[in-house]
Amino acid sequence: MKNTTTILLIVGIIVVVNFLSNRFFYRFDFTEGNQYTLSKATKDILRDLNEPVTVTAYFSDKLPPQYAKHKRDVQDMLIEYNNLSRGNVVYEFVNPLENKEKEQEAMQNGIQPVFANIREKDQTKQQKIFMGALMQMGDQKEPIPFIQPGTAMEYAFSTGIKKISVIDKPFIGLVQGHGEPAISELVQVYQSLSILYNLQSVDLSQEIPAQYKTIAIIAPKDSFPPNHFATLDQFLGRGGNIFVAANAVEGDFSTGQGNPVTTGLETWLQGKGISIDPAFITDIQCGSVAVSRGGGGNSFFRMQQQIKFHYLPIISNFADHPLSKGLEQVELQFASPISFSGDAASTKFTPFARTSKKSGTANTPLTFDIEKRWTERDFPLAELVVGGIIEGNFVNDVPAKIVVVSDGDFATNGPQQQQRRVGEDNVNLMVNSIDWLSDDTGLIELRTKGVNSRPIAQLEDGQRSMYKYLNFLLPILLVIAYGLFRSQRRRSKRMKRMQENYA
Repeated sequence: MKNTTTILLIVGIIVVVNFLSNRFFYRFDFTEGNQYTLSKATKDILRDLNEPVTVTAYFSDKLPPQYAKHKRDVQDMLIEYNNLSRGNVVYEFVNPLENKEKEQEAMQNGIQPVFANIREKDQTKQQKIFMGALMQMGDQKEPIPFIQPGTAMEYAFSTGIKKISVIDKPFIGLVQGHGEPAISELVQVYQSLSILYNLQSVDLSQEIPAQYKTIAIIAPKDSFPPNHFATLDQFLGRGGNIFVAANAVEGDFSTGQGNPVTTGLETWLQGKGISIDPAFITDIQCGSVAVSRGGGGNSFFRMQQQIKFHYLPIISNFADHPLSKGLEQVELQFASPISFSGDAASTKFTPFARTSKKSGTANTPLTFDIEKRWTERDFPLAELVVGGIIEGNFVNDVPAKIVVVSDGDFATNGPQQQQRRVGEDNVNLMVNSIDWLSDDTGLIELRTKGVNSRPIAQLEDGQRSMYKYLNFLLPILLVIAYGLFRSQRRRSKRMKRMQENYA
């Protein structure tokens, strides 16, 4: 009877715990960067929903082991979304490979299949899988074609919900009229910014409309008339923010020449507290260029050889700032050193991107020498600033912010006929900057939030051995400890029964 009561009590507790876990979902997060903890930005978006959002997660059944856990992670996250939105996020999981109709439906909704390698009976074969989602609110739809494991999953879902639920998108102005690239030459940046903003061209010959909170000045080539600087000052005087990506130098690969760039913008920036030195940064951590080599003798054959070009610094030294947090590598075409020249009492300067510890500078004008043999003596400087933020009351005693990057072309794709694809972090740096200047939701911090990889092969031998033996011995030690505890407990009971006054 006693055993039956105990069993029924345990079953009852399990039923209650399962019921409560479905109603009140919670999990402890001990991961680096709190990968499984929803951000304040996501919580605010979900709590502000006034209409239901339907999320259809298209996931195949019997996924390969490396993807099976990811499906559970998505499901757990959607449970949290449902709870935080008070039921306004409704989700369902659909297996597109169940029949042809569902597969066709998934593809029509923008969810594309991918092929994963799996091992079966000592053979490797490819398996078609679906791992995407469609978010819908009324007539508005936003697909996530493929949810890549280890990427910023929360950012994808939260920005998608924000995009279909936002009523009035803020305006971002792209300054034109001084040789700047058009919006069509910023394809990747436009795709990212259009999720939350309306990106439109602005002309500084007229007053900047009130709906613009942030404007961007990208790679100007021609001089600014004085009245255009007056327009910029007027914009700052009402609390507007400015993102500037400007070239102080330019390199011409066809002539092999490097020269300074003068537009007047550098003088205006200096008046605000940021100076850009018209010199080329060189860095031991750099990109490469393709050089055509002859085949020798009278051969007509020529081959392309990749050679390190130290005037193309690769930046991986970023500050712990919302604007640059999570960035890993930004490739600059040409860059110049940035320094603070303002009044520290009235303005605040924050560097967020620096070169490596082995850097240098080259004054203009110069001739590029592809054949030069570089040594460490060519890099006597360290951690030169290539990206900085200046904050202060520039005009009318009104606080404003200016973000400056000393390479105007780092995020541009070029003219449509000869567009190039830029690195993901190049795009993230510009979009993050505009997000930080414009957006109060906090979604910027989610853009680079992913699962950090910590391969055991990269650990030192001592650490690797420690984790190996700990993984092997700890379960055994726990079992032995539990056995000793049970044995000691039974021995204590026997001793008590042997006492004369035991009842």
